[in-house]
Amino acid sequence: QVRLVESGGGLVQAGGSLRLSCVASGVNFKSSVMGWYRQAPGKLREAVARISFDGSTIHADVVKGRFSISRDDNTVFLQMNRLKPEDSGIYYCNLAIPQGTHWGQGTQVAVSS
Repeated sequence: QVRLVESGGGLVQAGGSLRLSCVASGVNFKSSVMGWYRQAPGKLREAVARISFDGSTIHADVVKGRFSISRDDNTVFLQMNRLKPEDSGIYYCNLAIPQGTHWGQGTQVAVSS
């Protein structure tokens, strides 16, 4: 059974940094794409960044230059620097494999102004 466990969320002041982690288990990671999405209250879930098994990455324009996604085998990280209040929300880890897509339970990020 696929399992995704996120950690690293919390409360931080604007301009600060957080590092999110997501450990995946129960799946063959070859051909997988791992990513981070976020959802703020009253808004739709949006893609933040994703990374393929070969290491290629895509970052949303709103986080380019501030956030960086990386992975180490079955763990994906999201380094978030220069955080802004509008970055607040629940951050979800996502794993996409040929057999389907899986989500973590989410970790809360709150950025105070």
